Amino acid sequence: MNIENCTIEDFNEIVRDISDFWGSDRTLHLHQPFLVYEFGNTAYVIKDKGIVAAYLFGFFSQTENAAYVHLLGVREKYQRQGLGKMLYDRFTEIARSRNIHKLKAITTPTNLKSINFHTKQIGMSMLGEANENGIHVVKNYSGLNKDRVVFEKQID
Repeated sequence: MNIENCTIEDFNEIVRDISDFWGSDRTLHLHQPFLVYEFGNTAYVIKDKGIVAAYLFGFFSQTENAAYVHLLGVREKYQRQGLGKMLYDRFTEIARSRNIHKLKAITTPTNLKSINFHTKQIGMSMLGEANENGIHVVKNYSGLNKDRVVFEKQID
């Protein structure tokens, strides 16, 4: 399977099948077409027999020398096959080619699957202070009383 740039048709398939990637539609509001229209050069898919198996939507920060992964999704039947890591590796490679030295991503403090993936598979560190459950969070990162796990990794 190869990594390709995401098209609007791919995006529409992802949105239509959102529960197959995330187990529910809880992230649907984070999926916006501008991620393809405005950041299409850092929006990637991996397809299997014409079907989107995995995707990554990222962009480069305008406020610091960092590449930010906004969304990463892998269809349930394709999970644990290394597709998420493949997409991260491609995005990291593109970021390095643009002289970007830091990789960032976020998740909610309750998303242990994402926390384990980012720390163990990608090798990212969690910023912030430990919450009541021992998970490092940045307070109010996504708004008032919306703490988030903020991941960071140097990629130079």
